[in-house]
Parts: sequence; C-alpha cells; structure tokens
Amino acid sequence: MKRIGILTSGGDAPGMNAAIRAVTRCAIYNGMSVVGVNRGYQGLIDGDMIDMTSRTVGDIIQRAGTILRSARSQEFMTEAGRRKALDQMVKRGIDGLVVIGGDGTFRGARALVDMGAPAVGIPATIDNDIALTDYSLGFDTAVNTALDAITKIRDTASSHGRSNVIEVMGRDTGHLALAAGVAGGAEYILIPEAPYDLDAICEGIRAGYKRGKTHSIIVVAEGVGGYHSPEELYHESIGFKIGDAVQERTGLETRVTVLGYIQRGGAPTARDRLLATMFGCKAVELLMEGQAARVVGVVGEEIKVFDIDEVAATRKKVDMDLYRLAVLLSKV
Repeated sequence: MKRIGILTSGGDAPGMNAAIRAVTRCAIYNGMSVVGVNRGYQGLIDGDMIDMTSRTVGDIIQRAGTILRSARSQEFMTEAGRRKALDQMVKRGIDGLVVIGGDGTFRGARALVDMGAPAVGIPATIDNDIALTDYSLGFDTAVNTALDAITKIRDTASSHGRSNVIEVMGRDTGHLALAAGVAGGAEYILIPEAPYDLDAICEGIRAGYKRGKTHSIIVVAEGVGGYHSPEELYHESIGFKIGDAVQERTGLETRVTVLGYIQRGGAPTARDRLLATMFGCKAVELLMEGQAARVVGVVGEEIKVFDIDEVAATRKKVDMDLYRLAVLLSKV
C-alpha cells in the first residue's frame, strides 16, 4: 500500500474534515502518499483529484462540511461508470480508498472492492442510522445544534405562552429528533418509527396550559409525513402541517421552526472530532493490513471494525426504550 485516496460522498456531516485530516496525516506518517478525490464518486470517475499534504489538511479540524466536497453520482451506479472510476484509480496509482459517508457510500465502496480495489468506510451522517456503530460522524454536532435551537425557542415561547413545533432532519429515521427532543425536554416527539395521535397531543397541550404551563414544544422529524424524496420534503413540510393542526384544534397560538440545513453546519463537537480522528487513523491501519470491504465504528468507547456488507444491509433502529421514556415524561 503506497498510495491511498480519500473521498466524501452523500450528505455532508460535521467531522468529515477532521476525518480527512486524520487519514491524510496518518498515511503520510506511515510513508504513503495521499490523493484527495473531489466530488465523491463522480470526481473519481472524472479524475478530479488533488495531491494531499499535511499542510493541505491544516486548520480544517474545526470546520464543518468537507473540503473535498460531495456529490451524488448517477453515472457511478452503472457498470460503465464504475469501470471509469477504477481506471482512474489505476491511472493515479491509488492502491486503496477511504470513503466517508453513509450506507449508499458504502455500497459504492463494495462495488469497487468487487472489482479489485480495496476500500474502507468511515460512517458520517447526521441521521446516525448506520448499522452496528453507536455513532456516525456529525450526529453529536447536529443534536447539539438542534438542542440549542430548542432551548432558545423555549425562551421566547414561555414569554408569549405559545406552542412551538420544531422540525428537524430525519427523512427515514428519528434518531436526531429523539435525542434532541429528550435532551431539550420537548413535550412531544414525533418520529417515523412510531405512530402518533394528534388529538391526544392536542388534548395534552390544553391540559398542560390548564395546569399552568407557559409553553409546549413538539419536535418533529421531517419524515413523519411519509415523504421519500428531498423534493417532497421541501414542498410539503410536515412541521407546518402539524403546527396548523395544533393551532386549529387547541386554539393556542402556534409557531413553526424548520431547522433544515442549519443542522449540517457549525463547528463539530469535541466528540465528533475525536471520533473522526480515531476512525481516520484506524481506516489507514486497515488498508495497510491488506483489509478491504470494512467499516470503522464505535461501540461503547471502543473502536470496532465491521464487514461492509453487514453494515450496508440494514438501517440502525431507533432506541424505542428511550422513546417510551420520552412519552412517559410527557404525561406528567
């Protein structure tokens, strides 16, 4: 293993840059050269690459997003596109690849491994829905971003006696909504994995105001409406639908906040930076050992290595015990 490549693919997540930094510097320390691939798998097809040095990755550990940028590639989904990508790796002398992203990114890596190109994955998604690992890069930062918004919205909600609906990301899973909602003391948390009774929620809000509550917070994952494409989510905000219904049924002034892409920005937390650093160096070690089709993760406080097929085959389930605890707390 003389020369490795790095790419980021799919949705950006805080901590990606910290992982790029760790991969680059650990590889250089071990005598390898590093190539950064711009724009994910599409950049790999196009040969859009840069040589990486320790200075290239200087002063990026605190930055969100990805200096290598990210893109989705329809062309890579074809055999011809993947062949072009492999040809570019051969042309540039890339012996192995570190891919940073989610399950779609890992499926792409698996396809390259099947064609003879070693690849190791680093999980990075604010949805935290990658199987087997406790955390994916970006999740902790996104939760804290949402939590900060919930805290600030509660301040103004109490002043005006309003109900507030806060829509967070989570098209298919409710990990982010659940963690932020519980940590933020939300009265109600709506996630795609659990049914909800809007009449019961409204009755609970009315009862709370009668007991002297000065506000109510409802955290809603964007996928609660059953939408499955970014276009549907953009045009059919479930947060506003819930907000309109709550105001109509309770007669209480209700405000809606859609956090949107703000959740992907901001300096990564210490936890995300630490995980990114450990994930990045472990990925380099795996390539040096001749391992391929592997994903780095964390269980408890221990760095673990998983088979990429096992990771990509399923989506991590939401902690329903935590959800039931949130429901219990909302009834008091």
